Amino acid sequence: MAPSVRGLKLGRRYKLLAGAALVLLLIQGLAVWSFSGLEGDGKENSLPRVNRSPDNGEVAKDSDSSAGSRSQRWTVRPERRSSDGSKITRKATVTRKQRPPAHVFHGNWHNLTREGDTGSVEGAPHQSDRGFTPKCEITGKDALSALARARTHQCQQEIANVVCLHQAGELMPRNVQRQCQTTGKVNTGLTWEESDAVAPPPEKPLRVLYMLVVHGRAIRQLKRLIKAIYHQDHFYYIHVDQRSNYLHREVVRLAQSYENMRVTPWRMVTIWGGASLLTMYLRSMKDLLEVPDWPWDFFINLSATDYPTRTNEELVLFLSKHRHKNFLKSHGRDNARFIKKQGLDRLFHECDSHMWRLGERQIPEGIVVDGGSDWFALTRNFVEYVTYTKDILVSELQRFYKYTLLPAESFFHTVLENSKACDSLVDNNLRVTNWNRKLGCRCQYKHIVDWCGCSPNDFKPQDVVRLQQLSRPTFFARKFESSVNQEVLDILDAHLFGELPSETPGIKGYWESVYDSIDGLGGLSDVTMTVYAAFTRLALHELQGSKKETRQPSCWFTASGLPSSVELYFYDDHFQGYLVKQEVQSGETLEIWMMPQGSLKLSEQGEAIGRIQGLEVGTEWDPKERIFRNFGGLIGPFDEPVAVQKWSRGLNLTVTVVWIDPTYIIAASYDIIVDMDADFTQYKPPLARPLRPGYWTVRLLRFWELLAEVRFLVVPLTVRNKEPLRKGDRWLHAGPPKGQYMEQNFQALGGILNLPPRVEAEREAKGKSELLGKELEAWTDESLRSFWSVGGVCTKDASKSCPSLPVCSATRWSSMSPDPKSELGPVTHDGRVR
Repeated sequence: MAPSVRGLKLGRRYKLLAGAALVLLLIQGLAVWSFSGLEGDGKENSLPRVNRSPDNGEVAKDSDSSAGSRSQRWTVRPERRSSDGSKITRKATVTRKQRPPAHVFHGNWHNLTREGDTGSVEGAPHQSDRGFTPKCEITGKDALSALARARTHQCQQEIANVVCLHQAGELMPRNVQRQCQTTGKVNTGLTWEESDAVAPPPEKPLRVLYMLVVHGRAIRQLKRLIKAIYHQDHFYYIHVDQRSNYLHREVVRLAQSYENMRVTPWRMVTIWGGASLLTMYLRSMKDLLEVPDWPWDFFINLSATDYPTRTNEELVLFLSKHRHKNFLKSHGRDNARFIKKQGLDRLFHECDSHMWRLGERQIPEGIVVDGGSDWFALTRNFVEYVTYTKDILVSELQRFYKYTLLPAESFFHTVLENSKACDSLVDNNLRVTNWNRKLGCRCQYKHIVDWCGCSPNDFKPQDVVRLQQLSRPTFFARKFESSVNQEVLDILDAHLFGELPSETPGIKGYWESVYDSIDGLGGLSDVTMTVYAAFTRLALHELQGSKKETRQPSCWFTASGLPSSVELYFYDDHFQGYLVKQEVQSGETLEIWMMPQGSLKLSEQGEAIGRIQGLEVGTEWDPKERIFRNFGGLIGPFDEPVAVQKWSRGLNLTVTVVWIDPTYIIAASYDIIVDMDADFTQYKPPLARPLRPGYWTVRLLRFWELLAEVRFLVVPLTVRNKEPLRKGDRWLHAGPPKGQYMEQNFQALGGILNLPPRVEAEREAKGKSELLGKELEAWTDESLRSFWSVGGVCTKDASKSCPSLPVCSATRWSSMSPDPKSELGPVTHDGRVR
């Protein structure tokens, strides 16, 4: 019996240890919830959980719901297969960050609020004192995760109060009475025949209110949209995101020229999926109903990435024919699936410009939840009903949707579907969206929302056929980005308004602001501050050098401070470089065009294989549009570069990618299996930072034979935290600790790669890492000179000190040159501005 007793004791002891370990793992998992998992689309949860390479996606059925799937946890594995069939095999160990332990929040919290802090959503329940005691014990894993990740005390307090009210049953309506007497969708089959476009105008044409919701810096694309939809009989109300100050200044200046155009006197931060977007719409509607001299009939919301596919006249004819209908696009027939995929059965709260998932909730009984697209056309009567009614249906649904993900995609649908006016609902939002779910559903918003969502692709010329094959009436399309493709907008303009003469200036050019000095140094990073100043020095140095032979010292300019503005320049849908506007001490304003120089080399073997089309390194890779959003590839020591390979279809390949730093340290090496139908592969090796400044090389090899090679520059910084580098900052340019970028050392590959000895390169790099002041600037300038060249220099006005310089308005490349497609003039006799 003794052995049996000892066995039982040991068994109990092991059970206790195992139970303690499981509890510890559970607690650690509650603190930080990873939302990078299953990447769904609006139709099927068919994507793999981890995806490093975008694939060839097929265009899905036109559905405008942008919600993806609920997020799940995932772990890094040594091997991962991308959805394009390529497989990336790491040759290094990746270390994961430790997760902080979770806590159960109860008892007394102090100093969790700060004066002046406000949530993003008006009316969020919170107390005004500097400390508070939660009314409940918070144990839900979603709520604990949100509390652990929230940045401010104010946001933590709001989250705690929302959760406690919800647990007490005081936050959500439990039952809402449906007022609609019919079931199912009504008026789903309205048509539009081409003959309708030539019908006589209605006796009483209706007037449209265009609500433009915009953000970013693409003022020229916004002007082009307004130019396409403008008529003096319609009205234009513009909300500019609170973070987009440059765009707001430009829009305010534009609106001053037109009586029927106004900008909201207030601004909000409207994040993707946030409750603030619905709040913004409801507040705008109230504003618009109180403008006495704006007798609009329809409310149509647009973004700066929308564009008309038919004329204003055709739109007015159609809406006049259906002037009592409300146009909203629904998700489809499977309502239960929509609720799950949209997260409507989850509680969310917005603060710190983030949508936090806080737990589960119940859909109110008695109503039919509907939703789909947050782009719609609503009658004035319905807007008045939503804004002014004391109907409990609306007030209770407002309570429900205040704590809902993507509320603008469902609130108006659900109110209308359950109201007495339900027979006015038409399942069509009058627009076509360029969905490509396999590319657009990649959890790209996980940094601002605890959910996986989808975003439509930009239209390109090959997508125009979609606009011609629709059976339902459509008058707008989205999305369009001139920085991605402008030709498709030219095609639409030619269709709607006729082609511009081929000699029209600026017809192929596009310019977009990336910096304006009015916004202060906050608009600059250390990398861009370093590079923009260096661009000016390079151009002025070259300008001086070009005049030495003619002995014109008057052409020597000295810069006055930092550049006043910087813009991206594109021509014929290709990035052409940066345009830097610089004030000089003579009082003149110069504009400098800096052009990127390619460094890709294809070997004979690479050309013989025929599959490799491109190799590029950069940051801010957009897997949906397959471009680097960091145009020009300005990379600093603390950036995380990505290597992207472009392929044509062909035989299956296994290739090796090798990263080599300026001192010939092999920073990373990994294999990629490229399937026959893969068109892009990409991977970001987890390199230790700071990266050593200088010329880096990425090689693409097969059986250790070179296929392609590209060089890129890690820019030596002249500033840190916007201040000139000092002696204590020299470590910034010394490379990673112990000279090793990953845990695994790849230096044994040096002989195979035929790398030169490292001694001299290390000595030179050590000397450069200690440079400061003018010597550091000279190093930065020399480094950039190998990747950038001066494309041109012009002056805002005729230069007295350098008469040979062209005036910027007379060039084809300057941001000050004519751009008639995006210029708005006075209203003409026909009520337009074209």
